[in-house]
Amino acid sequence: MDTPGVSTPELAAALDRAGEAVSRLTRWCEDFPTSGVRFADLTPVFADSAGYRAVIDGLAAAGTGADVVAGVDARGFLLGGGAALELGCGVLAVRKAGKLPPPVHSESYSLEYGAATLEIPCDAPDLAGRRVFVIDDVLATGGTLLAAADLLTRAGAEVVGVAVVLEIEELGGRARFDRYPLTSLVRV
Repeated sequence: MDTPGVSTPELAAALDRAGEAVSRLTRWCEDFPTSGVRFADLTPVFADSAGYRAVIDGLAAAGTGADVVAGVDARGFLLGGGAALELGCGVLAVRKAGKLPPPVHSESYSLEYGAATLEIPCDAPDLAGRRVFVIDDVLATGGTLLAAADLLTRAGAEVVGVAVVLEIEELGGRARFDRYPLTSLVRV
């Protein structure tokens, strides 16, 4: 577990509980979706009420002070909504391309297997000067999460941090986050 800024006993305890739940409940699938890939299925974590609560509490503890939580399509919606409720702030869905009517702000990025684009509405909500905490489920190479943070920054938001449930260290995504503080509940 890793989080930026000042660590408090409450934050450390919340991150410990979340990390334990994720470690205990994650289902690992070898050779999925292709040979040589080890897939982390977080579905059992989210389906377990105590596990899901621990994850939401851990993410919310890391996002203290945010005005808006941005959840990245699609599992980030589950996490972002829960964290926003805990923090008493709004939530924004960062969508995959083509899911929102125009006009939109968009950010394209490269993936290890192609390219993708993320979008948010241009006209609502007004993000100028708003403190935004960005959440996604897994950090692999970092492309999706970095694109979301950059998109929100270009839309006028102050990205105060990004967080993931699970970070796959060997893929090196953390190295891309020199501009945004990064919290990972579990690093494998």
